[in-house]
Amino acid sequence: MKIKIGIIGTNKISHKFCEAAIQNPQTELFAVYSRAQQTGECFAQKYNIKHVFTDYTDFLDSGLDAVYIASPNYIHCEQAIQAMESGKHVLCEKVMAINEQEAEAMIACAKKNHVILLEAMKSDFDPAFELVKEQLPRIGTLRRVEFEFCQYSSRYDNFLNGIVENAFDPELLNSAARDIGVYCIHAIVRLFGEPEKVEAYSTFLSNGFEGSGVVLMKYPDFLAQAVYSKITASVNPSVIQGEKGSILLNHIGSPTEIEIRLRKGDRDGLEDGTCEKLPYKPVENNMIYEIQKFYDLIKEENVEHPYLDISLNTIRIIDQIHKSDKIARKS
Repeated sequence: MKIKIGIIGTNKISHKFCEAAIQNPQTELFAVYSRAQQTGECFAQKYNIKHVFTDYTDFLDSGLDAVYIASPNYIHCEQAIQAMESGKHVLCEKVMAINEQEAEAMIACAKKNHVILLEAMKSDFDPAFELVKEQLPRIGTLRRVEFEFCQYSSRYDNFLNGIVENAFDPELLNSAARDIGVYCIHAIVRLFGEPEKVEAYSTFLSNGFEGSGVVLMKYPDFLAQAVYSKITASVNPSVIQGEKGSILLNHIGSPTEIEIRLRKGDRDGLEDGTCEKLPYKPVENNMIYEIQKFYDLIKEENVEHPYLDISLNTIRIIDQIHKSDKIARKS
């Protein structure tokens, strides 16, 4: 069974998605929806997509089985609900929704129409995180988690020169937390569940856009911290610290190396002063894993899959971040 997928949006991430999708023989890139006909046609030609639409209803009525949503965050909910009401499965780019109320409405719609809704959080389905989960017992009782994603945006130089592009427009609701902080927060929730308490601090730009932030999440026996930025770059790995050692990931969104370092006396046969690189083979585009999971969920008709709770809990935390933002900006 092949799944006919329609693409909503023709931006950089849509190109990455198509490059991954054409590697999966179970999917067919069937149509593209774009506000501009010429833009849609150029995109479609690159991936041999037969159908181009500028009308969303016509797009949904074209014979699709599913849609991939890569439009701006603020319109995810509206487009997803219309698609699901039309009986289409939805793979929606992160963040799936801009707040808890939207996420709950989307999940309820998916269940009502018996279709699959899945957030396209690529790291969620990367085998690296299952490997990390398997290795957690080796580092003993968890005490601290610090996941970091700081990436200097290619559009920040323009912002500094007075040109505000979409990446730094607060009206589009693509804050640093929603854009790249979500990778850190989502991974923490995926591995350790919903925290007991959340505190957050952000850095704002002159137009009120959140450029970077730190989120502290309290669990019963350990603390987890998400560090993210669109206005600085970082060389630090993401680290999970236990009483017997640590696990390090070199990139939280697309890991290529995973190491385990055990403290002296608990080295599982390792020589002191060395680390063990875990047997992990990365792929060039790890979006292939989310596409396969999406296909599997459709085939299984698994409408109430556990990834929905992970997405919902992540969005609840991001809601708390932006609530903290408002309080901080008033003080």
